[in-house]
Amino acid sequence: MMTLATSWCLLSLCVLLVFSIVPTGTEVVNSILDCKEFFLQGNPPDIKDIMKDGKILDQNRYKPICQTFENKRRFVTLYDIRNKIPVFSAYKFIGSKVNSPDTWKIEPQLEDIRDDKNMKGNKEGKTLNNQAQNVNYDNKLGWDRGHLFPVSHGFDTAGKVSTLTLTNAVPHFHTCNRAGWKDNEKIMRDYMTQFCINNNEIEAAVMTGAVPGTSPPLNNKINIPSYLWSAFCCYNSATTKMIGKGFWAPNVDKCKVEIVSLGELNIRLGKDSLVFPKATCPLN
Repeated sequence: MMTLATSWCLLSLCVLLVFSIVPTGTEVVNSILDCKEFFLQGNPPDIKDIMKDGKILDQNRYKPICQTFENKRRFVTLYDIRNKIPVFSAYKFIGSKVNSPDTWKIEPQLEDIRDDKNMKGNKEGKTLNNQAQNVNYDNKLGWDRGHLFPVSHGFDTAGKVSTLTLTNAVPHFHTCNRAGWKDNEKIMRDYMTQFCINNNEIEAAVMTGAVPGTSPPLNNKINIPSYLWSAFCCYNSATTKMIGKGFWAPNVDKCKVEIVSLGELNIRLGKDSLVFPKATCPLN
């Protein structure tokens, strides 16, 4: 397999901005298809033992969230309330302009569907039953709050702020989160910026997920994933073809990210898994 050191060249720069935090919104919905605009051709992935043909197999455990900010849906997350981590986040990459602050929020509707749909900060001393909160990430073992939909892939300030919800985060070992995986996010961003061009506009369908691990939960609450994965697929107008790649990394110290085919990624995610079903993305 190729490694990041031999991968695509880096192209773009980020402009640093200073801005204030404004209220963020989100919404727990009944069906993942309520947020289908974030999937390639509107088709959610097939994930072994979790989702098939757009249907969540255990709706008591897995909750679809349309992540919304300023009354606009920004991306979609399938959240595992038992493991307290997302299964995946899916979004459309349309370029990236600015950086973002690092202020995390929680999803009140996971605790009570009648509650406010706006993301908000967790009050100190209040325990949440169905999701992780900041205090659950307090540790001296090296675990970061690692984004699935990364800040660096958000298009603008609003898009980046919308990623700062703990329903879009997993425990990610710091030397992987801040080095190998972060480098991979930049490689993906720069490659998609250059090659995912359709009618002179940047657009790629992207999915990033986590494979639950078997080690003891962080602070006896949050599952620590064994692997992280990501994938993109897009149309390249220069070649008039669909292009795509998968990425796979163990959640360990100084991780190495493998660049794999979409077909290989499907295999690693388990029998009958398809990241981009019903699409013409290249599998090899």
